[in-house]
Amino acid sequence: MEEIARQITSVILGISFIWIGIQHFRDPEWFEPIVPSILGNPKFWVYSSGIFEIILGMGVMIPNTQKISALSMAIMLVLLYWANLNMWINDIPIGGSKLSQTGHLVRGLIQFILIIIFLWIGKWFPFSAKSN
Repeated sequence: MEEIARQITSVILGISFIWIGIQHFRDPEWFEPIVPSILGNPKFWVYSSGIFEIILGMGVMIPNTQKISALSMAIMLVLLYWANLNMWINDIPIGGSKLSQTGHLVRGLIQFILIIIFLWIGKWFPFSAKSN
């Protein structure tokens, strides 16, 4: 039963991240404001993260690549939190709207939960001992 839940979750999240990745190419200007200015060239970073979201979204759904893709997705979410933190600290609007403090906290909590879910999908620590 847990394996079925893992596969269903990987497909739902995989498709979601593929869609989000595609949005990085359809409307890069929407994402650009939250790219930390120290990185320079926001469009490059938006396109790069979009590529990773698409590739890892596909990889997490494929059994042969699921384990490494799930770990890579968790790592990517940790790295991408820098943009969300930049948005929070500098009160940067995204899509024409600013998030409230609660909105930023919820966004951070969702990102943390996604990291845990991807570790579960890939059977990484702390889920590796009981799953192997």
